[in-house]
Amino acid sequence: MKVTGRCHCGQISFAAEVDPSRARVCHCSDCQKLSGSAFRANVGPVGASFRLTSGTPKVYALTADSGTRREHAFCPDCGTPIYSATQGDPLSYSLRIGTLDQRAALTPARQIWLRSALPWTRGLDCGERIEHQ
Repeated sequence: MKVTGRCHCGQISFAAEVDPSRARVCHCSDCQKLSGSAFRANVGPVGASFRLTSGTPKVYALTADSGTRREHAFCPDCGTPIYSATQGDPLSYSLRIGTLDQRAALTPARQIWLRSALPWTRGLDCGERIEHQ
């Protein structure tokens, strides 16, 4: 499936081919902190199909719990997270589903790092549901 995406302010845009079955939710503590939320929804591009079409993201590198050095790219103006990737591995991109124009078509097929999941994220269909503010 071809996807396009952009940051909130539109400075960074990109395109890729993704396999919808590879969409996932990550509950690791890094994703929680870096997203400012309880988890992050991601999808990996197929092969080396990811390409920036405008802008240059700022990159923040960290060592993940796995010991892998990961680069987290975000818009230097609005701060929108765009992707993460293993340093030096062009096949390891993980795109942030919230930035994709086709995000509604990507239902996560699995959840990872559940040992770090916040208890209330198990079965998110809970509480009052409000369509708009």
